Amino acid sequence: MSPVLPQSLVDLIDSLRRLPGVGPRTAERYAYFLLKSGPEAAGELSQHLSDVHTKVTHCPRTFALMETGQELSPLYSDPRRDKKLVAVVAEPFDIIALEKTGKFNGTYHVLSGLVSPIDNVGPEQLHISELVQRVGQDKVKEVVLATNASVEGESTALLITQALSDKPVKITRLARGLPVGVDLEYADQITLTKALEGRQVF
Repeated sequence: MSPVLPQSLVDLIDSLRRLPGVGPRTAERYAYFLLKSGPEAAGELSQHLSDVHTKVTHCPRTFALMETGQELSPLYSDPRRDKKLVAVVAEPFDIIALEKTGKFNGTYHVLSGLVSPIDNVGPEQLHISELVQRVGQDKVKEVVLATNASVEGESTALLITQALSDKPVKITRLARGLPVGVDLEYADQITLTKALEGRQVF
């Protein structure tokens, strides 16, 4: 039987299906859209995909995303930022959600994940030891645990609290304005603002 679609289009659909949240039908729609858009749009997308691997890196201090060539993330090096106040988040995109509130003037620390035994992610895979070092080096006064209100988020928050138990630092948690099970990056700004303002000692 003859193939229904050209192999190049099938390969593109298969690649798009690897993206999180993209099912077979969505992958087909994306692939057909790119085909209809012409080589210029596809070339632009291809260039952007290449750029994220060559022009984006992680800050060695905060592990937030930054442009290649910068020594430190502007979210850390900016003198208007309070280095004695650190919000701990699971992933870089969680920072965007907190920044949109306009209510946080501290710095960030990205763990690059959450403890999840089922996914073979333990404390050693996260940037917890680097956080402990930062607390001492920057004389941090408050660490805000801004991990998701999930089993993994709570377990990670507990591990961080234990790791900082001998440090003279206040540990707070975002207030429970955040619904359980909702990822930080999808929370609205009003909810996040209230959660920041009502953070509690952990």
